[in-house]
Amino acid sequence: MENNVIIDLRNISVSFDGETILDKLNLYIRNGEFITFLGPSGCGKTTTLRVIAGFLTPDEGDVVFDGKIINGVPAHKRQVNTIFQRYALFPHLNVAENIAFGLKQKKMKKAQIDEKVAEMLALVNLKGFEKRNVNLLSGGQQQRVAIARALAVDPKVLLLDEPLAALDLKLRKDMQVELKNIQQRLGITFIFVTHDQEEALSMSDTIVVMDGGKIQQIGTPTDIYNEPKNAFVADFIGESNIVDGIMHKDRVVEFSGHTFDCVDGGFNTDEPVDVVVRPEDVDVVPIENGMLTGTVTSVTFKGVHYEIIVDIGGFMWMIQTTDFVGVNEKVGLFIEPDAIHIMKKSEYSGKFGDYSSFSNELDELSDAESEPEE
Repeated sequence: MENNVIIDLRNISVSFDGETILDKLNLYIRNGEFITFLGPSGCGKTTTLRVIAGFLTPDEGDVVFDGKIINGVPAHKRQVNTIFQRYALFPHLNVAENIAFGLKQKKMKKAQIDEKVAEMLALVNLKGFEKRNVNLLSGGQQQRVAIARALAVDPKVLLLDEPLAALDLKLRKDMQVELKNIQQRLGITFIFVTHDQEEALSMSDTIVVMDGGKIQQIGTPTDIYNEPKNAFVADFIGESNIVDGIMHKDRVVEFSGHTFDCVDGGFNTDEPVDVVVRPEDVDVVPIENGMLTGTVTSVTFKGVHYEIIVDIGGFMWMIQTTDFVGVNEKVGLFIEPDAIHIMKKSEYSGKFGDYSSFSNELDELSDAESEPEE
């Protein structure tokens, strides 16, 4: 992949009604990259997309495209195209006419348009659908037509705003694979917006995790999962146990009343830190072999594994194990050094990573279900 930058966002700030939506955001996007903006609703990810598309002018900062500042360039003159969650197909036009719409605007010759439409239908696996009424297509087929229409005009960048949110789970998974394949075949830049961590992890070359109008971390899916920068990222990407720790020295950390070897360093002596341990990285062992011991408070069967909540000194850990353990059983926990990830304290410290609310909610739900009906 070439390392040339196609889009450079410099100090972008956006406010609505005095509320800051994007706060001096800086980000560059490479040509041919599949990059995903990931975060909870209200984090600024769709606003960033709208700024790139030209639907929104930032209060401050510059949008640079291929080395040129394009702040004042209207959306229809930018070399980008957007696919929304609602596909916005033209209901009075058939499949081929929908795909040809942008090409007709460009005053292309009919023979060229027909050739391009055929090429796009082949790309999205809809050969033979030319004359179909778009209102009679399934959600997944409508999605494909929207993709074909957006790509027909040869944009340099395709912007996708939660485009799979309306599809059911199986279809979504199929379309994730499909979109990634299309992107790799065409070699153009895809900028994808989602709040679905699994979607981001499975599709992206690069993930930009956002919260509160700021970028929390940028990295590959493996970096973000294995080396989260703060408690927000650790909690947002997958399940995480996040506990208070003290970094006594390089590669030695104390948490939950036990001192552990770990693989991280570069902290001050006895610096308070956040410690992340993923639920799948904890081994359940006999108590005498455990570094920590606790009591199982809930067990949920998940198909491949059990998800158990273990009370360790009042802090609720989530652990994923293939071994069945019963509620109220006492268990030992064993954690390898490379399963322990150390993060600096941040504004998010103490807000995530304890599963006490998790099990209580489940208990309250089951209590409510078992109450006699009036």
